[in-house]
Amino acid sequence: MKPAEQLALLQDFYRDRLALMNRHVEGAQVVADYEFNNTYQYIIAREEVHIAWLRAAVEDLGGKAPTDIKNFPVPAGQAAVVEDDVRQAQAFSDRWRERVEKLTNARHRTMLRVMLGEISEHKRFFEQAKAGREDLLGRRMAGASTGDGVLPTRWIS
Repeated sequence: MKPAEQLALLQDFYRDRLALMNRHVEGAQVVADYEFNNTYQYIIAREEVHIAWLRAAVEDLGGKAPTDIKNFPVPAGQAAVVEDDVRQAQAFSDRWRERVEKLTNARHRTMLRVMLGEISEHKRFFEQAKAGREDLLGRRMAGASTGDGVLPTRWIS
């Protein structure tokens, strides 16, 4: 695969990956259950790392990170958001797994494989949330409470 083809593939992957992350950020605003929302925050933090890796890889090849990102719609309601995220994670993996294997640059191919593996892990989290599991990131001490909700904004200054 020629460098220009590698760059184009990385830029396409970047677009798709950023769109998925943006969707999770928007979806997290709908997911009010504390345990599920914490899981979204964990996933978004990993996605921010993925975006940084992709941006560096694109720039190393002399390109620029794309800005023409297509956003995914956010369904109404927590259950619909979680269900959609299961579907989106699977669709992303299906769309990219074969294309990633065609990359001839071993470093970039390995980086994208790691991302695909983590997206599979995220899908598992979404499936567990859909099933109502509340111990996605661990178990709380007996009697500890969250107040059954999350703040309406992600960051507070």
